Amino acid sequence: MTAPLLEASQLRLRFPVRRGLWGNPTAFVHAVDDVSFSIGRGQTLGLVGETGSGKSTVGRILVRLQEPDAGRVNFDGVDLLALKGRALREKRRDFQIVFQDPMASLDPRMRVGDIVAEPLLIHRMGDRTERRKRAEALLARVGLDGSALDKYPHEFSGGQRQRVGIARALALDPKFIVLDEPVSALDVSVQAQVVNLLQDLQEERGLTYLFIAHGLQVVAHVSTRVAVMYLGRIVEEGATEELFAQPLHPYTKALLEAVPEPDPSQPGAAPVLKGELVSAADLPKGCRFAPRCPLAEERCRQEDPQLRDFGGGHRAACHLV
Repeated sequence: MTAPLLEASQLRLRFPVRRGLWGNPTAFVHAVDDVSFSIGRGQTLGLVGETGSGKSTVGRILVRLQEPDAGRVNFDGVDLLALKGRALREKRRDFQIVFQDPMASLDPRMRVGDIVAEPLLIHRMGDRTERRKRAEALLARVGLDGSALDKYPHEFSGGQRQRVGIARALALDPKFIVLDEPVSALDVSVQAQVVNLLQDLQEERGLTYLFIAHGLQVVAHVSTRVAVMYLGRIVEEGATEELFAQPLHPYTKALLEAVPEPDPSQPGAAPVLKGELVSAADLPKGCRFAPRCPLAEERCRQEDPQLRDFGGGHRAACHLV
């Protein structure tokens, strides 16, 4: 078995939300709390959960846009969090990110050709003519013609802008890309086109993805493995087919039961979860999901469950499994 391309171990990150008289933090949001996983080369890990669960923060930590309080990221045999200066700058060629909102992530004052070529300019690769040719080829690969080079982001649709973001991420031939909800801001009719493009690029280039999403349908379609996050922690992880066929954690079961039924003649499932997501700044004692779990027992409210392997790498953090 080959070593994974990326291994994240015990990642932790807290954000101060309240400070005392002398400016010292007195309360924290536990955005990421003891998160560990690995991603094999050429594979996709789908990371799902509600808003506020910490998914995007994990993605930003992996590409060094956010510094964790603790933990380790082993990327292609290198301790990524230990890199600084020139070493980090050079390693950045190997990992990129595609953001959720393509309009917010593209500079409205720059032409698309310059946006796609900017990573090449930063890393001093090629002259102006070579960078322009490279940008044109990348835009063609993601489905945009040569006229796109001299246009501005506002002249494109949402789906086209996301294609520009994907082309920019590919400019340096990375090994690993964080896809932070890359289709959630797009029309349903466009989502499938972008997902198919991402899968084609992965097959062509041997790319490794972290695919962050709300929708389980998309994750099921693109992922090799799936990890489910709740309030900063992974509560279940496993191979995609096994996790969808036999979910272990009550939260995962609730997410699956909430997927709309495509047959209009079939009644929709009754909502399983009640109440709102607990604040990450005021975590309950014991299991973080207990206040919303329909199966919670007294032990759940007192003891914090840890991730356990139930065979074949299928892990869950629940006392009742």
